[in-house]
Amino acid sequence: HFLYSQTEKEKWALVIHGGAGGAPKSMISERKAEYEKHLLEALQIGKKMLSDGASSLDVVQKVINYMEDCPLFNAGKGAVMNIDGIHELDAAIMDGSNLKAGAVAGVRDIKNPINAARLVMDSTPHVLLIGEGASAFAKSQKLEIVDNSYFSTIERTNQLNEIKVSKEDPDPRGTVGCVALDVKGNLAAATSTGGMSGKKWGRVGDVPIIGAGTYANNNTAAISGTGHGELWIRRVVAFDICALMEYKGFSLEKAANEVIFNKISPMGGSGGGIVAVDKEGNIAMVFNTGLMHRAWAKSSGEYGVGVLKNDEKIWKK
Repeated sequence: HFLYSQTEKEKWALVIHGGAGGAPKSMISERKAEYEKHLLEALQIGKKMLSDGASSLDVVQKVINYMEDCPLFNAGKGAVMNIDGIHELDAAIMDGSNLKAGAVAGVRDIKNPINAARLVMDSTPHVLLIGEGASAFAKSQKLEIVDNSYFSTIERTNQLNEIKVSKEDPDPRGTVGCVALDVKGNLAAATSTGGMSGKKWGRVGDVPIIGAGTYANNNTAAISGTGHGELWIRRVVAFDICALMEYKGFSLEKAANEVIFNKISPMGGSGGGIVAVDKEGNIAMVFNTGLMHRAWAKSSGEYGVGVLKNDEKIWKK
């Protein structure tokens, strides 16, 4: 009996995303290879932790930390700027075992916003803290505080200048997310972002809105989204996918496709996508854009990485 329960339980799964968008002409092979390399490095962190028996909650946080520190992604270092040239970051984390959640929005000086979100969940009776209040809380918890310029990169400055002279549209895409199922059967989701490039001061997207860009429930799935946040909020995307599973008995894949293609796509605007894992360890990576940076791994030894629509590389142990 002992052996049976062990093999039953030692099942884990992990999916990460680094944002979705159109397939830019700039996605030349070196750039694509760079994204793949960092996605696989982030995946490696999560794979090792899950196979060592770490909780899904700790795993999603650590994976997001790696991506927040990597300047390629629109989260933490390398985050986009608002129209005034200031970085305002959002993040959220959710525990599927008890539906606890923590989030921060509009923060300008917390090096790793996901760590602040985790502490909001663990150390306060609240779910969402914003702006200066979130920063004051982070300082009281001894989190690393940085100058707003820490988040800047040349690429983001150039992007904002293009937006200001109307050469480029404000880009709502590019967020990082991670979902995991651990060996104890617990699900967790985490998402972190710099939001929409050229956004109005004080704009908040779907990422820190529980049920919109981030959601986890052990009965159904853990979901992290990336895309046009306003649409994601109006459609309560992450929760809607879980609701279709819970109320209609849809599979994860069917529920995700239904929401992304039949509910989000008809609304127009920039689309996006989701990564998700259900309580059985099934995964979904569904997007209606030209690309979504993504990587996934399962306890079976299979893992993969992809950037463009149909270019997944898959390895088996």
